Amino acid sequence: MARIYIIAGEASGDLHGSNLMKGIYARQPEAEIRFWGGDMMASVGGTLVQDYREGAVMGITDVLKSAGKLRRNLERCKADILEWKPDVVILIDYPGFNFRIAEFAHKAGFKVFYYIAPKVWASREGRIEKLRRYVDKLFIIFPFEIPYFTEKKIDFIYKGNPLVDAVDNSKAMIGTREQFLSENGLQDKPYIAMLAGSRKGEISRMMPVLRQVAERLHNGSEGEGKYADYQFVIAGAPARSPEDYEAFLKDSEGKPLDYVHVVFGKTQEVVRHAEAAVVNSGTASLETVLLGTPQVVCWSSSALTVFVARKIFRVLDRIKYISLGNLCVDRLVFKELIQEDFTCGKVIAELRSLIEDQQYRETMLSGYAEIRESLGGSGASAAVAQAMLIELDR
Repeated sequence: MARIYIIAGEASGDLHGSNLMKGIYARQPEAEIRFWGGDMMASVGGTLVQDYREGAVMGITDVLKSAGKLRRNLERCKADILEWKPDVVILIDYPGFNFRIAEFAHKAGFKVFYYIAPKVWASREGRIEKLRRYVDKLFIIFPFEIPYFTEKKIDFIYKGNPLVDAVDNSKAMIGTREQFLSENGLQDKPYIAMLAGSRKGEISRMMPVLRQVAERLHNGSEGEGKYADYQFVIAGAPARSPEDYEAFLKDSEGKPLDYVHVVFGKTQEVVRHAEAAVVNSGTASLETVLLGTPQVVCWSSSALTVFVARKIFRVLDRIKYISLGNLCVDRLVFKELIQEDFTCGKVIAELRSLIEDQQYRETMLSGYAEIRESLGGSGASAAVAQAMLIELDR
């Protein structure tokens, strides 16, 4: 009977961790799983040690502010692993935390698997040596990673992308547009989806611009009044509460924007039934591809984080795009508005193209089909679970 310790540090890791756990239990029902994760992993079984929402941060500035908490979480995690003595520690993405655990676990004599490779192909390539030294087996999920890790002589396993299964399974459970609107107190009018990220820092940088977009479109200053009846639906992140969005749901005079709504726990429904979506860069943009909703991806961070990314880690020198979908096919299927380009005017211009220009819209959806094909077929999570159990027995 395998004793498996899993660490996921954010919403996407919770999703992929839950599907991985299902695959493990399907092949070894008696397996013991202890984990750091969230509600999705907890719904599958096992023992939750700590909810990822207690430690999620992003960017240099956020990390510096939360250094004490991160250090305490690291020490708690190390102590828990030593006490429980798992057969394997499975790390899911979340490199800032998980690389430290990888080194610790390896030196303590535990087998280490890394699922969903750290994006060393984008930045901090020096971490390659840590993968070689501290990780027994790397499990990758993107086709463009195959030649990269092959060249770097890193031992890996590729079984496709688990997000394909996750989205396909949820799509089968998504109700009609009419049901969604009715259940969430929305009017029977078109709407634009807004995904501002899962961390407080992302929300605080994204939402002021998104509020401006909603106000200008609704007030008729864009599109000759075409969007006056539109609604704007914010997909509330699992890690957040209504209070995180309240300040951005009022106009400059403090009056509520009754055409802007926050819906929690239904991100895929919010995206699926929207006319178009504004999406913070990350896994959500790839989900939007698989759900088939035209999108514009936006990203903004603190000046310090951007400086470090550009000048020290030279991220923009290493990769052409910040969106996983665009990287999969090595071309710009959907537009990316990064930092200085993330402005109200540019977001509105792109939204209007997505909604009003049918040819533009169809071309993007055709690109979506290419992205999906590049990710491989279904069954990735189950295949990875099986491969991990095989590796564990060696």
